[in-house]
Amino acid sequence: MTKVTWKLELDTSGLLCPLPVLKARKKLKGMLMGEVLRLIADDPAALIDVEYYCKESGQKLLEQSFEDKHQIYLIKKMV
Repeated sequence: MTKVTWKLELDTSGLLCPLPVLKARKKLKGMLMGEVLRLIADDPAALIDVEYYCKESGQKLLEQSFEDKHQIYLIKKMV
């Protein structure tokens, strides 16, 4: 398995829906095509929201994992 490196990291710990996705969307807009955002969240709704956002917006969810009480998402800017 190839290790994915990310360009930017966004920690949305403590923020509730829809803020993690809204902040990720804003951060991705400023990124170049192909760059990867590492999003950290702890809102249970993010489990659904991040995947849905990626599908609807055309971004690619490369990886979803868990570290302690946090969810970690690697999102590749595709559009």
